[in-house]
Amino acid sequence: MKQVAGITFMQQVKTIRDISLHNKRVLIRVDFNVPMDEDFNISDDTRIREALPTINYCIDNDPQSIILISHLGRPKGIQPEFSLKHILKRLERLLDKSILFADSIESTLELQKNAPAGSIILLENIRFYPGEEKNDTTLSQKLASLCDVFVNDAFGTSHRAHSSTYGIAAFVQEKVAGLLLKKEIDSFAKALANPLKPVLLIVGGSKVSSKLELLSNILDVVDKIIIGGAMSNTFLKALGFDMAKSLVEDHLVDEALHILQKAKQKNVKIYLPIDVVSTDDIKQHINIKITPVQDVPNNFIAVDMGPATTKLFTEVIQSSQTIIWNGPLGIYEISQFSRGTFNIAHCIAETYAFSLIGGGDTADAVEKAGERDNMSFISTGGGASLELLEGKILPTFEVLDKK
Repeated sequence: MKQVAGITFMQQVKTIRDISLHNKRVLIRVDFNVPMDEDFNISDDTRIREALPTINYCIDNDPQSIILISHLGRPKGIQPEFSLKHILKRLERLLDKSILFADSIESTLELQKNAPAGSIILLENIRFYPGEEKNDTTLSQKLASLCDVFVNDAFGTSHRAHSSTYGIAAFVQEKVAGLLLKKEIDSFAKALANPLKPVLLIVGGSKVSSKLELLSNILDVVDKIIIGGAMSNTFLKALGFDMAKSLVEDHLVDEALHILQKAKQKNVKIYLPIDVVSTDDIKQHINIKITPVQDVPNNFIAVDMGPATTKLFTEVIQSSQTIIWNGPLGIYEISQFSRGTFNIAHCIAETYAFSLIGGGDTADAVEKAGERDNMSFISTGGGASLELLEGKILPTFEVLDKK
């Protein structure tokens, strides 16, 4: 199975615990891509907090210096609103240490020469450099000149072969995984490589197209699949239901039918909504109806699962030992359409199953449902977690040292 082979390979990478950091310049690629409001107040610092164990481990092991590199947002060139200066105070408070800020690679080198041993330096947003996302060799070499040890702890960007996550490794003698990267891979291994059975995949979100490869490739790993959210509309249409004005990817109806048939051949049970909450206007949503899936009113849009579906899905969840959830099951951002997703979060939280939550929207939904602390593991990477579930080896793991 692709998932098991890929996970097993990635578990072989060395971590910071496998090498000496004494008197070495350590560069850590972290993921500080955190949400901020218009006044640059951080609304969720989870990704910063998740990086702290690796940073603190490095601090405790007597390095010459620690360089922190991250991206923030999707800047087009240098844009002050995407500066990592906005997260500096929060990071200093969480680490309880002063941190030097470098606005360029060149100034980082100067700080390394003049700063006291053990200093921590935060480099400005790496995506201000146009070569970052192109995996530019020159940029990779410049970054490598800053360090003796490269530590990748940015799981959220591990599916991207960029200069600061991938290219740099070719020019550094020691390149290892951080503690967060290790924890992510071990959690996915627990869910995919050696899971307690039965294994349930819950998949939602708006589009089948984004989860097509996942659904095709994971049938050898799971025993049951719940499909919800807007993507279930395409599957329901494949079964002959009229979904009215609901979002349907018509060009993928045949592919959806093929997945249903393939699952049946592999004895994987797929569960779809049997009733839905629908409205004739998502923004105004004055008219809201709950109907069986075969009776969605004309000009109405399915926006959440109905109570009968919630009961069905709850029974499926309660009989599972491993639960993987990627994608919300309704428009949870609107309170009237959040009940289905939140009820599923509550149900998973009440089980004794190992629960792995992947995807930013899913993690946000779990947070809003008040169940973050009751899940076994919440992944910090959306795209990266999806590619792991699809059975892919994340490119940044390929360039790290192996045990």
